[in-house]
Amino acid sequence: MIEIYLRDTPPSLDAYLEVLERAYTTLASENPKVRPSSSAGMPGGIVQLKQNIPTIIVPDIHARIDFFLNILLSENSDGWSNLQMLAADMLQVVCVGDGFHAEARAVERWDRAFQEYRESYKRHRAMDEEMRESLGVMEMVQEVKCAFPLNFHFLKGNHENIRNEHEEGNYAFRKFTYEGEMVLYYMEKFYGEEFLDSYARFEKSLPLLAVGRNFLVSHAEPMSLYDREDIIEYRERPEVVYGLTWTANDEAEEGSVRRMLSYYLDEENVEEYYYFGGHRPIRDLYHLRAEGRYVQFHNPDRFIIALIQPEGPIDLDRDILELENNLGTYINT
Repeated sequence: MIEIYLRDTPPSLDAYLEVLERAYTTLASENPKVRPSSSAGMPGGIVQLKQNIPTIIVPDIHARIDFFLNILLSENSDGWSNLQMLAADMLQVVCVGDGFHAEARAVERWDRAFQEYRESYKRHRAMDEEMRESLGVMEMVQEVKCAFPLNFHFLKGNHENIRNEHEEGNYAFRKFTYEGEMVLYYMEKFYGEEFLDSYARFEKSLPLLAVGRNFLVSHAEPMSLYDREDIIEYRERPEVVYGLTWTANDEAEEGSVRRMLSYYLDEENVEEYYYFGGHRPIRDLYHLRAEGRYVQFHNPDRFIIALIQPEGPIDLDRDILELENNLGTYINT
């Protein structure tokens, strides 16, 4: 992991193709008790989380390779790193998705990269740096998934769309510039169609919803109530992919969060449950929507996670944390 972080170039094609193939194989062969199978025999879109160990929920990553590595290497009071606890079956981690595309911190780099794009990447230093981070953090994600398939889960976000396509619940993306098209052209030019096919296949194998003891997680606020069949059969239902990855603030049907919590958890105790998501940035530790049941906690400027314990009620003021950036210490020890 540290080698990936310290690398000063994007990953090599051949080495990354090997990682992609392993990651896809891992996703395609997930335990049906964890990801109930679709009618086609493929892992469905629901992850049934373990209920006897703590859960870290990670908001949008957006190429923050330092953020993701810091999570893995952070230690508890007993000196155990999160990576060690994953290996010992003492912890599970759920990421809400959006691995690619640096946000406001890199707006000047995106401006430079756009000029490189306009010149067909005859020069590509700025875009190389973006892809070093985006591909690098997803390489880490894929390696962790392969190592701990039962305890690490990465949900699909709207930025998991390397082909920048407008189908199957995906929509082309742009924010600060033409990020989606710029990444696609870069990948076509320097990595090729075989890589794009493999990466898109990986993205479309990612689950959409994680179900915990007293919480749900998806990338975005649910547009509507989606039942088990809807989400398990997500490959054939693009409206479900869209409705769990693209929902804007105030776009969801009224009561959708409460209905999801009631359906997947327990109707009688909805006031004790929370639905966690990212997608839309916030300024503080967290922001509540949907009558206080939907928790947004994606702050692009801070290293924020949720740490949910296996016993007792969720206390957002206790369980949503800001991590210190201790990478310098971890790397030098």
